[in-house]
Amino acid sequence: MTDRANRLQGQIAVVTGGSRGIGRATALRLARAGAQVTVGDYRIDPANEADFGPLQIRQEVCDVRDLAQLRSLIDGAAARGGRLDILVNNAGIVMVKPVTDVSEDDWDRCLDTNLKAAFFGTKYAIPHMRAVGGGSIVNMASNAGLLPRSHDPVYSISKMALVGLTKGLALSHSPDRIRVNCVCPGPVEATGIMDEELALQPDREAAVHNYIAASPLARAWDRMIHPDEIAEAICYLVSDAARMVTGTSLAIDGGKSLGVPPR
Repeated sequence: MTDRANRLQGQIAVVTGGSRGIGRATALRLARAGAQVTVGDYRIDPANEADFGPLQIRQEVCDVRDLAQLRSLIDGAAARGGRLDILVNNAGIVMVKPVTDVSEDDWDRCLDTNLKAAFFGTKYAIPHMRAVGGGSIVNMASNAGLLPRSHDPVYSISKMALVGLTKGLALSHSPDRIRVNCVCPGPVEATGIMDEELALQPDREAAVHNYIAASPLARAWDRMIHPDEIAEAICYLVSDAARMVTGTSLAIDGGKSLGVPPR
């Protein structure tokens, strides 16, 4: 078994939406495990260089809805590294609107970011992974992909479809030794999506309390999930330790998707 400190040594990885939150934590975790990481994000944060620089994590501007940019990100990383082993389709947006308020542009923006980009990112990655005898792809779903939510139906649709996409592609590409999995986080602190959500709330402290209370383990620990906890799971899924794991949807939500929590 490869040591955890260098379990990804020599591997080439791409992480979309990697400038902050879960994507940033994932890029750092993969690089610390030995991978050469390229991060794509529609908005690059120069402050990341303090942490990214020593680990040689490369940042590139990439709006995943622009398929030319997405392909360039993936092909470029593979060309520089001479191979591609890992793709983390992390980029995503939230949409909290009832169906009656959703415009066609809203629908396209949510589905293009959360679902279409993961499909085409995978499409662009597969030839590179086939060429080296396999690889690992992780999609960023949500506990909204496991259970529907009334307040954000379009977001839930995008994440449920992403869970289905994960299973279908995992089945299709097992003969290529390409594994496709997804993680389904619950409320994660210190992410762009969570920060935007909390900024809209009249009482931020009460909103944080409600997020914590909705997950039985989060409530037991009195905290939200941390991005590093999601990143650690992703590092496992892309490593040889998970060589026989594919098509899975790993809930990291403090038990939120299990049902109504105990009082």
